[in-house]
Amino acid sequence: MNILQILPSLDIGGVETGTVDLARHLVVNGHRAVVISGGGRLVKELERANARHYTLPVGKKSFFNTVKMVNAIASIIKQEDIDIVHARSRVPAIAAYFACKLTNRIFITTAHGHYKKHLMSEVMGWGKYVIVASNAMAKHMSGAFDVPRGRIRLIPRGVDLARFNFRDPHAHFSQKFTIGMVSRITPLKGHADFLKAVAMLKGRIPGLKVLIVGEAPKYKYREELERLSNRLGLAGIVEFTGSSDDIPEIMSKLDLLVSATVTPEAFGRSIIEAQASGVPVVATRVGGVVDIIEDEKNGLLCQPFAPRDMAGQISRIYVDKDLWASIAIEGRKRVKENYDLKLMMTRTLALYEEALKTQNILVIKMSAVGDVILSVPSLRAIKAKYPDADIRVLIGREARPVLDRCHYINDRIVCDFKGKDRGFLGLWRLGRELRKHCFDMVIDLQNNRKSHMLSFLSFAPLRYGYDNRKLSVLLNRKVKDDAPYLDPVEHQARVLALAGIKSEDKTLELWPSESDDADVQKFLDDNWVKPGQELVGINIRASSRWESKNWPAGYIAELCDRLASEFNIRIVLTGLKSDTGLANKITKLTRSKPVVAVGRTDILELASLIKRFKAYVTPDSAPMHIAASVAVPFIALFGPTDPARHLPPSKRFVLLYKTRELRCGPCYSPRCSKNFKCMRKISVDEVFDAMKKFLVKEDR
Repeated sequence: MNILQILPSLDIGGVETGTVDLARHLVVNGHRAVVISGGGRLVKELERANARHYTLPVGKKSFFNTVKMVNAIASIIKQEDIDIVHARSRVPAIAAYFACKLTNRIFITTAHGHYKKHLMSEVMGWGKYVIVASNAMAKHMSGAFDVPRGRIRLIPRGVDLARFNFRDPHAHFSQKFTIGMVSRITPLKGHADFLKAVAMLKGRIPGLKVLIVGEAPKYKYREELERLSNRLGLAGIVEFTGSSDDIPEIMSKLDLLVSATVTPEAFGRSIIEAQASGVPVVATRVGGVVDIIEDEKNGLLCQPFAPRDMAGQISRIYVDKDLWASIAIEGRKRVKENYDLKLMMTRTLALYEEALKTQNILVIKMSAVGDVILSVPSLRAIKAKYPDADIRVLIGREARPVLDRCHYINDRIVCDFKGKDRGFLGLWRLGRELRKHCFDMVIDLQNNRKSHMLSFLSFAPLRYGYDNRKLSVLLNRKVKDDAPYLDPVEHQARVLALAGIKSEDKTLELWPSESDDADVQKFLDDNWVKPGQELVGINIRASSRWESKNWPAGYIAELCDRLASEFNIRIVLTGLKSDTGLANKITKLTRSKPVVAVGRTDILELASLIKRFKAYVTPDSAPMHIAASVAVPFIALFGPTDPARHLPPSKRFVLLYKTRELRCGPCYSPRCSKNFKCMRKISVDEVFDAMKKFLVKEDR
């Protein structure tokens, strides 16, 4: 693997040290390590590890600089043939993210800080995986930045135990007592509270010595702390040592480490470094610290902003030598078990391999129920090509049940353009929801303006669809829509082929449950359908909006009576709840009194019901696709629409289509100025004769 890490600088610090440690481990294990930063003291150490360093001002907070850095980083990605870009800080992460989109590379982040909810901080949640060092950070990234828990990976930081010699606590007792703080000198680290706690102890602990180790990004704040130290009478006790390259040497001088942080910590690297050295720790009860320290077991906890509480815990360590020893021994033991550098590196490399292996794929199919059913062969083909992928379908609210129990997908993302996703703002919010899943690929089977916009707003580097001039400029992998006579499954297959996916099996599927079957059986029992009674279904309306697709009610009534009379068969009328009035009209016209299932089933219950039919009569509508999905013979009545584009794949069907004889279509008009001639021209005799092909054959 070729791994690029990016951060603002390589000066001394936990993030910087971890970057060098990881680069060294990558090289030792036969991988290539590249780092981009603004430079610093650790560059030489990085290069000694045979890693490559590029010096760029990626930490500079400037919009124009960030835009400039996108191209510069993309150039390095291509030059070094990078597989994964691992961002460790917010400002460089923004440029790195868009560079990855330009080059189709994997983007991973490590959230090192407990970031405030801010636009700039959101980028740390945009990685395909977001690494956190503690459960507290996992909760924070999930809660504050809406990062799905499935993309968060807990990998605690580690220390090289070979560099930290464990000091036998029983052999170390002396007249002096040295307390240290090892961290950047900023207000969030709680140095002022620590100094106040030390002031409470100076008369109670003979030989007290305090080392404050770390750089001060703002020197004036260090001066404030020095003045505070003098006011508290700590001159000669407290020493500000500045930053140090040799943390093991610092730890060897300490009898106790204090972590006084007042804000939730992402982790606490100095804590595990102290524990690795056999130095007991007193720490504030914040953030990821509680992941490391079990109070009274491998350290002592105190409340933040509470110098007196802190002083009490420090005093306990000084007074109770047995407590001192037990905490030191248990601390080293837990570091060895949980925070060994080798363990961290192994987990990180495993995550890289997982990122390269897995694909996050979005399929867009937001149309009506029948069209979603027609997408099932495509979903099956995608799953066959990418068996380990996380496949999600963007689907309309009404069609959502179609994919219940579909084992070709991992989940659905439901949109509602009549409700919450209405208008431009709704579309933007939906795009933001899509970006949370860090899709590697979008396969747009909808191919309209909204779907192309959402493909783009997902920020997926690969976006496949048709070049149909409906904002298809937003796709970057396109095929010309120049084959008008393809059936709907073959039409989708052209997009799949562009993505290297073969779609040869056109079989439709639905997955009704045992509960659906039981509900349908109860409905039939309640309507006096005897066991073994043969059934034929008639879908009475395609759509209330598409009146031009519907077969006349009188024709349906006549067909019901002829089928019941000649074949002694029960007729079941199906349709939507809004079709109840039409169903009542039909039943009044019949002598046979069919079973009325209109408005009594949901999508999968209808599938369970249709499975029981010998055959099914339906205009161009979703129930026709459902019949094909459950392998029930059907008679398709087409008028204003073209069966070449809409007829579902099936081995047993009869198509009745008169429009070409009339030379007026297919018109694709919901209304008709010619008294619906195309549908009226389909006679009851023709449908009856077609039905006989299925019924008589079965009876022989």
